[in-house]
Amino acid sequence: METLSTNIAHGGMQGVYSHASGATNTDMTFSVFVPPHAPGAALPVLWYLSGLTCTHANVTEKGEYRAACAEKGVIFIAPDTSPRGDEVADEDSYDFGKGAGFYLDASEAPWSRHYRMRSYIEEDLPALIADQFPMADMTRQGITGHSMGGHGALTIALRNPARFRSVSAFAPIVAPMQVPWGQKALPRYLGEDRETWRRYDACALIDDGARVPELLVDQGLADNFLADGQLRPELLEQACERAGIDLTLRRQPGYDHSYYFISTFMADHVAWHAERLK
Repeated sequence: METLSTNIAHGGMQGVYSHASGATNTDMTFSVFVPPHAPGAALPVLWYLSGLTCTHANVTEKGEYRAACAEKGVIFIAPDTSPRGDEVADEDSYDFGKGAGFYLDASEAPWSRHYRMRSYIEEDLPALIADQFPMADMTRQGITGHSMGGHGALTIALRNPARFRSVSAFAPIVAPMQVPWGQKALPRYLGEDRETWRRYDACALIDDGARVPELLVDQGLADNFLADGQLRPELLEQACERAGIDLTLRRQPGYDHSYYFISTFMADHVAWHAERLK
């Protein structure tokens, strides 16, 4: 692991790091905020997965999570959204390729060589965190994310309920099989077998029996992607009702899809996770 930068903030340490990933076969960059803590303390971990076009930097610079994490004693980890590098397949499209890894393991060429974000988030980066950050208590992990990252947080938590004790999301893509973003990305990354798509669709996973005890979701009602049908929170609401999952879905009037929205409710989410990660 290489340290790219460190800065003191709210009494803790905000770092940006890179490492050679065995999952993506590329160098990957991520950020970690470690709050102030006593020597030998074991701190819970909150993962944040970013949305389309983003890197670790968006939430690190605009997410306004550090004060809440310092108050609650929570480590905050922000990975990238896709593999990077000149050798990585890409296309001139904001919603596919670099910046749009959809937190899945691609099976179709040329994407399968590097686009393995599921393995990166579920296995590769957690192993590095456990090795390099001894204060991180990997028995107490929560996960959240925004938009495509909300999709990642929900699906990863639903597939790994024993690992993640809390899960929330900001304006998540809850049913990619039923919206244009997913209908573009899933067949190209995974092929035409729709059964394989279900592993990466929160509503489908719930209907197939995946369970978490509870969910917190915030959705801005002035979100342009809500208006054009890319976000379908009502489908998650219906799936959770059928499954008996306790969903708190907060529809926030006037808020859009931006980090103005995310930063407004970030402290609520940090506190919500901290309570469940005690």
